[in-house]
Amino acid sequence: MNNGEIINKIEDLLEKDCFVIDFLPRRVPENSGGGFFAVEEHYLESHGTQLRRKFADILLKLNCYYSFIVCSGEDCVCEEKPSPARVEALTLENKTFFNILIESENTLLSVDRDSVYISVYNPSSEVLKTLEPLAQANGLFIRKSGID
Repeated sequence: MNNGEIINKIEDLLEKDCFVIDFLPRRVPENSGGGFFAVEEHYLESHGTQLRRKFADILLKLNCYYSFIVCSGEDCVCEEKPSPARVEALTLENKTFFNILIESENTLLSVDRDSVYISVYNPSSEVLKTLEPLAQANGLFIRKSGID
């Protein structure tokens, strides 16, 4: 796949159903009266490194099962089969967003430095079966986005 085809595939997948790997087990209702935004900001500022470490653990283990194409930065530079060190560095750096395309499963994972979750677009049942215990082992949850 060339860079343009990869970017087109990513854009298509961004329109599909989305799941999230999150620190919360369910979506916070708008009228909850809780302090979600304050907690989210606190997590990003005080626990961001720990959260990114958990994300790196999940992604590295997921890469044992599936081949990755990683696209990072504003210019969407794509790398096929990046090294584990590269995946880990992108996850821990907290400098940018990046996408991981699992072409064999037609699945996209999106990691953003300003988020407390990983978005998982169009996950196959096999990917979900693999992600669920990886998320749980890191004290995280996987759920369909937008579902209470």
